[in-house]
This record gives sequence, structure tokens and C-alpha cells, in this order.
Amino acid sequence: MHEENDFLGTEPVGKLLRRLALPTVAAQLINMLYNIVDRIYIGHIPETGALALTGVGVCMPLILIVSAFAAFVGYGGAPRASIFMGKGDHELAEKTIGACFTAQIAISLVLTAALLLWNRDFLLAFGASANTIQYGVDYMNIYAIGTIFVQLTLGMNAFITAQGFAKTGMLSVVIGAVANIILDPIFIFGFSMGVRGAALATILSQALSCAWVLAFLFGEKTHLKIRRENLIPTPRVLLPCLALGLSTFIMQASESVISVCFNASLLRYGGDLAVGAMTILTSVMQFAMLPLQGLGQGAQPIISYNFGARNPDRIRATFRLLLKSSMVYAVVLWACVLLFPQLFAMLFTSDPELLDFTQSALRIYMACMLLFGIQIACQMTFTSLGNAKASIAVAVMRKFVLLIPLIYLLPVLLPNHQTMAVYLAEPVADFIAVSFTAILFSFQFRKAMQRIE
Repeated sequence: MHEENDFLGTEPVGKLLRRLALPTVAAQLINMLYNIVDRIYIGHIPETGALALTGVGVCMPLILIVSAFAAFVGYGGAPRASIFMGKGDHELAEKTIGACFTAQIAISLVLTAALLLWNRDFLLAFGASANTIQYGVDYMNIYAIGTIFVQLTLGMNAFITAQGFAKTGMLSVVIGAVANIILDPIFIFGFSMGVRGAALATILSQALSCAWVLAFLFGEKTHLKIRRENLIPTPRVLLPCLALGLSTFIMQASESVISVCFNASLLRYGGDLAVGAMTILTSVMQFAMLPLQGLGQGAQPIISYNFGARNPDRIRATFRLLLKSSMVYAVVLWACVLLFPQLFAMLFTSDPELLDFTQSALRIYMACMLLFGIQIACQMTFTSLGNAKASIAVAVMRKFVLLIPLIYLLPVLLPNHQTMAVYLAEPVADFIAVSFTAILFSFQFRKAMQRIE
């Protein structure tokens, strides 16, 4: 069984990273279509499109929390499974996947109940106004029912990619995204269901993806199989997975806290228009970030496997290649956003006032995007090496120590430009966070390599 995965320890790094990263980048881009296609269709609903888009935008914090719980388990367990495969410990790798599968189901049931009971309260807390709350409630009442599909698809797909089956992992996402693109216009416009149609299309699509993921992990082609005897998790197996997944959870779940802060601040200084623009800005930022995360996920099995197999040269070569690729992508996209912001904004709205406002906000909000290649490459490598403490430190620094205070502080410091000052919090926090991450990484990475040499 160790030999089956040995290509992760022997194949040339450049060829291997291309083979694993191209499908994971494609998967991340396609995965983004779930929410973005919804928003594009919703934004073009006749007469009520702009308000409906703002209402669904306020649902994003809740959707991000659901995804964050999937990452909490899956993105913590998958690197550990890869490290065990590198060590040749197949039994412990399979116990890891079994424990994580059970944890995902338990978390899904709790989340579904919470979303059905309290979604209106959450949405009002997250910045919904009297004009937009009903659109948000209509969307979340249906979306909540599909929580288990979202959890299992996102969380367990990480274990497919972690074994080196990047194309299979990509297909998990393609199946759902294609179904979503087909079903969205049928339910939204054909059956005149509006935002409820968008939610129904999303959860039916995720159910198809979920069926594909589980069929593979229970089937014969996988190296690590979900087995009945491994389904009862032990603390010794599950807790280290959750510790490692905590940084990804903080990164993603804090997006919802940050959305609340942004929306509350923007509603105060700029009204529904500024909140609507924020929905578009977060969509574009998602478009920017997901391919970077895809590159990191492509590199993860190589770094984790070789860390388990004690092969520092391959880890260094993989990280250097990951860093270069991430930086090139980030700089190119940053240039496109700054030069052609109207093209990105036009994807989501045809409302002239919202379009005009969003162009200016986008240039400010994405001003430090070019540095994100460094941030994500270092952060994903921390996780791949099983370094839970450094991963958590980096995640907490950017979001909680820097960004949240700046959202409230900058409008006070710039009283003549308060709405734009809220958007400015993002690039200021990004610049400081990337500097902190790079310094921490240089020390921690050297220490990790010395430990296995």
C-alpha cells in the first residue's frame, strides 16, 4: 500500500505539482460557480434583482460557517492522512478518514437544526435590513436542509485529493457545478421561485457531488477506504485532526464575523448600496483566493507525504515552486482588477448606481491582492507540515488582531471618506499580515526541516 502512493515521493516535483494542482485549481474555480452563478442570476431578476442580491449577500456569513466546519474536519484530517501514508502507516491513515467522516455527519446535524431555528435572527445580526431580510430567510430555509451534502462533499473530498487523486476530486466539484448552472435558471426563472429556486438548485447539486464523493471513498479504487470498524472516533485520532483544521476553520468562519462587521459598518455609513457593493467585492475576492488555495491543496499531498517520509529536499523544492506560482497568479489578477474593475462588477449587476459605486470600492478593497501569493503559500505549507500552532497564529493575526479593529478605526480616522475607509481596512490588514506571516514562516520552516534531516 505504501508503494501505491510512492509517486508522491519519487516523481519529479514540477511534473507532480502540475498533475495535482491543475485539477485542484480547476475544482476551486468551478466550486466558486455555486455561489457566484446564484448571485449572477439573482442580480438579474427583473425589478427586485438589486435588493434580492443584497439579501442573499447577507446569507454569505452563514454559508461560510457551514463551509468552515467542513474544512475544520477535512482540511485537518487530510494532511494527517497524507503524513501517515508517507510513514507507511496505512491503518492509522484509514482510522483518520473514518473518524473524520463520523465527525462531519455529527456536525452537519447540529448545523442544520441551528440554521432552521435561528436563521432570521442570524441574518438580522449580519446586516439584513427590513428591505432585504425576507430574501435572505427564503434562501436560508431551503439551503439549511442541504447542509449535510455541503459538509460531506467539501470535507471528504479533501481526503480524495490528499491521496493524489486530484482529477477525481475535481470531478466531485464539476458534477455539482454543472448541475447548479443548469438548474439555477430553471428554478429561478422557469418556475418563478426567485431566491428560493437558487437555494434549491444549490442543494440538489451538492447532493449529486456528495453521492460521487462517497461512492469513491467506499469503493475499490481508493487507497484509503471508509470502513465500518473505523467509524467510532477515538480522541487520539480525531483531536489532532481538529487542532490542525482549526486554522482553516478560523480563516473561513472568521469571514462570517468579518462580513457582519463590514455590513454593519457599511450600512451605517453608506446604506444598502454599500452593503450590496460588499457582496460583489467578496465575490471577486473569492474568485481571487480560490485558485491560490487550489495551488496549496495541490502541493499539500506532496509536502505532507514527504514530511512523513523524511525527505526535506522535496519539501523545499515543492514550496519554492508553490510560492513562485502563487505570486505570479496574484500579481496578474491584481493588475486585472485595478485596470478593469468595471468588468468584474458587471458580472454581478446591471444597476448603474451600484455599478459605478462598486468600481471605486473594488480598487481600494483589492489594493494588496498582489501580496496574497506569499500569504497563502506559507499558510498552506504550515498546514501540510502539521504545524497547528503556526497555522492558527497566522489566521488569528490577519482577521482578529488586524482586520476587525481596522474596520471600526479607519472611518474615525478618515471622517470625510468614511464608507471608503471601511473598504480600506482590508488592504491595510493584508499588508501587515503578509509581513508577519513571512517572518514567522522563515523561522518555523527551517526548524521543521532540521527536525527531519
